[in-house]
Amino acid sequence: MDRYTALQVFRHVAQLKSFAEAGRRLGLSPAAVSKNIAELEAHVGARLIHRTTRRMALTEEGTIYLEHVARALDTLAEADQALGPIRTSPSGTLRVSAPTTVTLTRLSTQIPRFLSRYPELTLDLHLDDRRVDLIREGFDLAIRGQDNLEDSSMIARKLAVMPHVLCAAPSYFETHGRPLTPSDLRTHNCIRFTLSGHADQWEFRKDGRAERVVIDARYSVTSSLAVRDALREGFGLSLIPFPYVETDLRQGRLQSALDDWAAVETTLYAVYPSRQHLAPKIRVFLDFLVEAFAGS
Repeated sequence: MDRYTALQVFRHVAQLKSFAEAGRRLGLSPAAVSKNIAELEAHVGARLIHRTTRRMALTEEGTIYLEHVARALDTLAEADQALGPIRTSPSGTLRVSAPTTVTLTRLSTQIPRFLSRYPELTLDLHLDDRRVDLIREGFDLAIRGQDNLEDSSMIARKLAVMPHVLCAAPSYFETHGRPLTPSDLRTHNCIRFTLSGHADQWEFRKDGRAERVVIDARYSVTSSLAVRDALREGFGLSLIPFPYVETDLRQGRLQSALDDWAAVETTLYAVYPSRQHLAPKIRVFLDFLVEAFAGS
């Protein structure tokens, strides 16, 4: 028994005092109306309607039950109506998890402009490089950077591809020399971003072959910004997403190495639970992210 349908049938029959008219209003056959009433009576364990071939009337139990059923159905209708504005326009609170460095280098300055477009929308943005559980932790959406996005029940929308560059400060290269092949990295002071999917092994490709180097780092850290700071100080070299050091490279604070080798790429995705009934607040934020990362 579909209990909600049965309750709707009972209410219509009771108020219209007609099985046939209730069926016409609800788009149900007379047999379906009778079946729903019979199943509802079996469920509550009481006769709700006296019916003969010529007339029908509510029993005492039916009268009491109708009062509660009508109130419950009205409350459900009000609940549906309360969601109307949220379903049709961006409003409410949007909870988003995003990597710290990506957000600070690519999104932070643009978020106020996004929020100014939608005055009914509140953004609760959590900057965290760890991998969050969207459902368990109550996030609407997460931005994730992956070398390879694993199979998942989540929907993933591609935002950008970030190539990596091996780099260090000029002072480091002056002291320690510049690596000419990936294997040379074994004798260098490497700085390791712990949360990367390739933290323990850096891969480089050239002329159809790949060379992997196991990294033994003196300094491991969970922040790409901390990696960049250490690079600027001449502490060592690291494989880091190009956008994080683009300005440093252009202004000469850092220099690249192994430019004739291709390094790993990280793809950024917007990840969310489902395409079905996508809330306007999520839809407009997805559009914002695509716009913000355009050309990446």
